[in-house]
Amino acid sequence: MSPTMRPVADIDPLPFVYLGSASPRRRELLQQIGVAHALLLPDEDEDAEALEVRAGQETPRAYVRRVARLKGAAAMRRLARRGLPVAPILAGDTTVAIGQTILGKPADADEARAMLAHLSGRTHRVLSAVVVMDGLRSEEALSESRVRFRAITAAEIEAYVDSGEPFGKAGAYAIQGRAAEFVERIAGSHSGIVGLPLFETMGLLRRFGITPR
Repeated sequence: MSPTMRPVADIDPLPFVYLGSASPRRRELLQQIGVAHALLLPDEDEDAEALEVRAGQETPRAYVRRVARLKGAAAMRRLARRGLPVAPILAGDTTVAIGQTILGKPADADEARAMLAHLSGRTHRVLSAVVVMDGLRSEEALSESRVRFRAITAAEIEAYVDSGEPFGKAGAYAIQGRAAEFVERIAGSHSGIVGLPLFETMGLLRRFGITPR
């Protein structure tokens, strides 16, 4: 087990942060910069996906910020229910947008194909919101990047969907995976596109006394 992912009993009382996310990408990014963290995953009866439902016609920025806050609040309740040692909680959300159209996680292969076809040959935005809270205060940040895809053929889309990688990913792709070959250029935060903007995240964590080890 990595030293940055030790059980709570092992890392307390040294400063650490709870990660209220099941995303392996966010865990890997925290591990990359040496931030000690413990997982605070949803209970089996929690509907984590329900938090990601869009409210009316909210903008992509408003949407991703709201969902990150909701995830943080849900993790805070989880912490209280379980009676765990008190520590800051980190939560985040990432979404893909073209204009005001939000491309979330595809529900099935047809939706994944449609999303990738929509992204083909175009520039889109990737918005990643981060929230850190400890019950007394809450701090947040937003990273916005732009990604341009080259034109993708129907056969390439089919092969990518068949790989299974698009599922569970906003916009139906993972820049750190096979979809990297579709990316013509990016402007912004690579880690933010992956799912956790490290520059913004570390800035927030330092306000709560969390520094890399």
